[in-house]
Amino acid sequence: MGKDRNITRWVFVLPAMIVVGLLFIYPFFSSIFYSFTNKNLIMPNYKFIGFDNYIEVLKDSNFFTAFFNSLKWTIISLFGQVIVGFILALSLHRVKRFKKLYRTLLIVPWAFPTIVIAFSWQWILNGVYGYLPNMIVKLGLMDIAPSFLADSTWAFICLVFINVWFGAPMIMINVLSALQTVPQEQFEAAEIDGASSWQVFRFITFPHIKVVVGLLVVLRTVWIFNNFDIIYLITGGGPSNATMTLPIYAYNLGWGTKLLGRASAVTVLLFIFLLMVCFVYFKVISKWEKEGN
Repeated sequence: MGKDRNITRWVFVLPAMIVVGLLFIYPFFSSIFYSFTNKNLIMPNYKFIGFDNYIEVLKDSNFFTAFFNSLKWTIISLFGQVIVGFILALSLHRVKRFKKLYRTLLIVPWAFPTIVIAFSWQWILNGVYGYLPNMIVKLGLMDIAPSFLADSTWAFICLVFINVWFGAPMIMINVLSALQTVPQEQFEAAEIDGASSWQVFRFITFPHIKVVVGLLVVLRTVWIFNNFDIIYLITGGGPSNATMTLPIYAYNLGWGTKLLGRASAVTVLLFIFLLMVCFVYFKVISKWEKEGN
């Protein structure tokens, strides 16, 4: 009987393992392997070249431009998403009427496909026919329609704003769910004791949900740092590499110059960096969990 159960478990688990193997394990190890070769998408043959790809990547100034852009993109976007998501979640938690309606409306940005969001914002921000630049001119705020996506500073700011607008609802939903687990009696006791809103948040709300928030921060850090579609579809990494991040840099190497080996080296370096960041995050979360116990 026990043997039959084990076979049944493997029958159900095997399809998922095959999918994971095809979509993750093979690409992961093939990237590591190709990073030590001169693999080119045009040439069928390749040879082992050791760490040459890594040396060439680290000598390229565009790599460091992309890396620091990725850092700025991740830190500012993550901070904005967490703050906005937190505020929305705390506000919804206090709402008594029409909570479901507000929650549905606020989650709309996260529900749309990325390509729809990207092309919609391209239309809104376009300096020739865009809704926002022309509205600014009609209101008399400027004489000429601003080209937000053609200016290095404004392009980056606009992308961060879009990313915060897009990602904050996910933070909101998860924080709101975590808030439901906080014992209501503690809020009532704090109210009787005359605790301020800040004291309630600091000593009751946050200690109960900080592990959930920590895990959200880990997931969003990895997701934002690896983000490719929004940036590529709206600016393509321009203007003048102002919005070029590491995923776009790797894509340009792999599919632009066809240097798959060098692009693979970039992805391995990206993986190592994110692994170190996640290690620090999980050390902090582990400490929080011990304090909670």
